[in-house]
Amino acid sequence: MKKVEAIIRPEKLDDVLKAIETTGYSGVMITEIKGHGKQKGIVQQWRGSQYKVTLLSKIKIEIVARNKDVDKIQAAIASVAKTGEVGDGKIFVYDISDAYKIRTGETGDDAI
Repeated sequence: MKKVEAIIRPEKLDDVLKAIETTGYSGVMITEIKGHGKQKGIVQQWRGSQYKVTLLSKIKIEIVARNKDVDKIQAAIASVAKTGEVGDGKIFVYDISDAYKIRTGETGDDAI
């Protein structure tokens, strides 16, 4: 099992969720986060004054999936989240040693 964690632009959330559903996975966890990458924020202007916003709003999507499905989930997210501009986000993949479904007691792949 793997955990796919994607950091995306907030305005791409609906498109990414639709793309994930096409892979057969409907179980996702969504968290609103703030952060920055290499660009270290952006400079904005308001009423003639410039100011720097160092922590940008992002969305973190987490999915626990079977190993065989990770590539198609990654491709689905990347295909709709990409704008080609700085700040499109990142996708991370982690190993999951086990899963346990509390309601039924199922473990491993059966729990997801």
